[in-house]
Amino acid sequence: MKKYPKIYLVLLLLCGIYTSAFAQKPTLKIAKLKYNGGGDWYANKTSLPNLIRFCNQNLGVNLEKEEDVVEVGSPEIYAYPFVHMTGHGNVVFTDAEAENLRTYLISGGFLHIDDNYGLDKFIRLEIKKVFPELDFVELPFSHPIYHQKFDFANGLPKIHEHDGKAPQGFGIIYEGRLVCFYSYECDLGNGWEDQSIHNDPEEVRQLALRMGANILTFAFTNY
Repeated sequence: MKKYPKIYLVLLLLCGIYTSAFAQKPTLKIAKLKYNGGGDWYANKTSLPNLIRFCNQNLGVNLEKEEDVVEVGSPEIYAYPFVHMTGHGNVVFTDAEAENLRTYLISGGFLHIDDNYGLDKFIRLEIKKVFPELDFVELPFSHPIYHQKFDFANGLPKIHEHDGKAPQGFGIIYEGRLVCFYSYECDLGNGWEDQSIHNDPEEVRQLALRMGANILTFAFTNY
């Protein structure tokens, strides 16, 4: 219980985030999740700085220019209203880490998981440790996360081919609140990276950045 007030104080700062007045409020930070198991949690090094820059320019928010790194089991996770997770490979949460992540999420935090290709079979097992009573559910295209400042009538944009499947957005919904959004077969993070890294057309990068801005906006205003 001692952990709760810290995140609640952070979340109080988020009231009215999507207004021009937010520019005068203290700068907020978001974080990338560091996990064990051998997977490359550190992938897409330019993605979050580019997304942050896009949001600061297009949403009128005031996010710190660089993301922090936070470990799954760290009490520092409660300082961040939004945590991003990515990678290609293995993920392992200990029981203590799973409990910490669960408490963070049900206390008002938000986790965005972006499959960088190969993450799916691992992350589903580990999230089950966090919410054994819940399953990922596919969100309908009408879900508000697709209709923030930018409208995505057909859900997630397709950024990279991977297995050629249609992109899907899954969620963990706890007591009526979306606490975790999982973008699968899409690879938003690659789209956020510098254009020179993957040579994505600029129009594709813009789609990825706009969807990322929607996710951040939703996370900041629906807690």
